[in-house]
Amino acid sequence: MRLQHHPDVRAEHPTLAVGTFETAGISPEMPLDIEKFIARATRRLADGPESEFPEIQAWRRAFAKMGLKPTQYRCASESLLRRLRKEGSLPRIHPVIDLCNAVSVAYAIPVAVLDVAKISGSLEVRHARGDEKYVTFAGTVEHPNPGEVIFADEDGQAHARRWTNRQSGHSAVSATTSDVLIVSEGLHATAAEDVRLLIEAIAGELRRP
Repeated sequence: MRLQHHPDVRAEHPTLAVGTFETAGISPEMPLDIEKFIARATRRLADGPESEFPEIQAWRRAFAKMGLKPTQYRCASESLLRRLRKEGSLPRIHPVIDLCNAVSVAYAIPVAVLDVAKISGSLEVRHARGDEKYVTFAGTVEHPNPGEVIFADEDGQAHARRWTNRQSGHSAVSATTSDVLIVSEGLHATAAEDVRLLIEAIAGELRRP
């Protein structure tokens, strides 16, 4: 699976660091250890709210730059950290999703998990034209606003809206998913190293016998 970021997105966000990992043969019965990642995030939250994390502040600046209100449209890692701080836990959905959510809060960096079988051709993170189709988790169809940053495939399917804010239900991992593409993106000063370590953490867990 090929993923690229449009040159315009790169130019507007020069600190962007991207990491990807593709794996096959996942199942809902995979025994994955996620508690150590949640514990790491919980310890960090004890020192201050997620809004003070440099990783989150960088995404808030990016959202503001895109014309979005940062406290209304939060990046995925901020939303998860906020939930963890308020509720003390994260939802359990599927082992791979649960792992990626846990690693996301541990590193405070957004992580997307996409069902490869639901993606047509390659993926590009680009500005929307406005005619792309986005399927919500409820099954309704939306069209991204022109200029909005989306994950788009070659058939014009938008697999994420507002960049790292909201994934599509179309390519969400389900009980029948076998192959997934995992994508992480950071914008803060040490994003390149942190995203690398994040991807290594996910890959290490998924490769454990």
